[in-house]
Amino acid sequence: MKKPLKEQKTVLLILLSNIFIVFLGVGLIIPVMPSFMNIMHLSGQTMGYLVAVFAFAQLLMSPLAGRWIDTYGRKKMIVIGLILFSISELIFGLGTHVSVLYLSRILGGISGAFIMPGVTAFVADITSVEERPKAMGYISAAISIGFIIGPGIGGFIAELGVRAPFYFAAGFALITCISSIFILKEPLTKQQLLEINQLKKGTSFVTDLKRSLHPQYIIAFIIVFVLAFGLSAYETVFSLFSDHKFGFTPKDIATVITISAIFGVVVQVFLFGKMVDILGEKKLIQLCLIAGVFFAVVSTMISGYVAILLVTSFIFLAFDLLRPALTTYLSKTTEKEQGFVAGMNSTYTSLGNIVGPALSGILFDVNINYPYLFAAVIMLIGLVITIMWKEKQLASSLAK
Repeated sequence: MKKPLKEQKTVLLILLSNIFIVFLGVGLIIPVMPSFMNIMHLSGQTMGYLVAVFAFAQLLMSPLAGRWIDTYGRKKMIVIGLILFSISELIFGLGTHVSVLYLSRILGGISGAFIMPGVTAFVADITSVEERPKAMGYISAAISIGFIIGPGIGGFIAELGVRAPFYFAAGFALITCISSIFILKEPLTKQQLLEINQLKKGTSFVTDLKRSLHPQYIIAFIIVFVLAFGLSAYETVFSLFSDHKFGFTPKDIATVITISAIFGVVVQVFLFGKMVDILGEKKLIQLCLIAGVFFAVVSTMISGYVAILLVTSFIFLAFDLLRPALTTYLSKTTEKEQGFVAGMNSTYTSLGNIVGPALSGILFDVNINYPYLFAAVIMLIGLVITIMWKEKQLASSLAK
């Protein structure tokens, strides 16, 4: 019998720390990009690839990692993922050649492929059907907060040295790894794992990807991609843009991102539910995309610290509200296939995190304004696509 969520607080806290550290690591590199560019004489294209390769490795490893989690157990794969993550951050901190940096990010992506589905499956195993949405909401919050404040934390720690953020991440991951070893207990027996493997026979990543193209899902998944693309593209070049155009220090960049993140989290926690009740998921998603397009364009026209802070706060808010609105919609489209929806959500997010940073890095070398303008175009296309998203489509999905 599963224990109430209140009795699982310690376990849940460890699991949330695990997922938080992964997304913290994704964004940790961003505020020290200008310094690394200067020290190692790297181009904006290379820096974009360093962000994208993390998501690319995660995408490639995810199908295999998912099967290993069901074969060898959740705890083992989470622990292995944390060890790999700690090593990857340490390697990046010590790296003096770009090939070593790529190796670090590849290891980080592989670790994320182990940790993310491992934590999600673990939480699903220890919670009841009634408690699961709340617990999954905590995971979503840990992902959002980690991804957004990663650059902020990285910028502040960088005051101690440009490589200090990576040593911090390595140490933090090691602590959560040790905590996981001693506190977490595998939630499923060997027999239960065997039964899960029997049920999954005949399915594959390719078949799941084909199913994601079904009209019931595809528009939402396209917007998931647009969200990941827009946020990662904006974040990837933000520090480079601020450094090259305004001469911001890592601390300046960290302050802007941190204040923006806090603003977004406060609105998300206290107003998101009310906004969904008033507008509905579709209108809220469209409103966020409109705001994303507008503020991405405005970002290329402004100057001054306060103006940059305001614009960044509102564009992050748009992304912060867009993510849970999409998650809510996707969770309503199916009751019996939450695993499939969560997996494809992760896949399309990874694709956006690959393409966004890679293209923004290339465009940055051409013109520092182009990444923001291109992100605006992608979000505008996403907005146009939502026009085809009929309300009756959501109603029919809920009836299934």
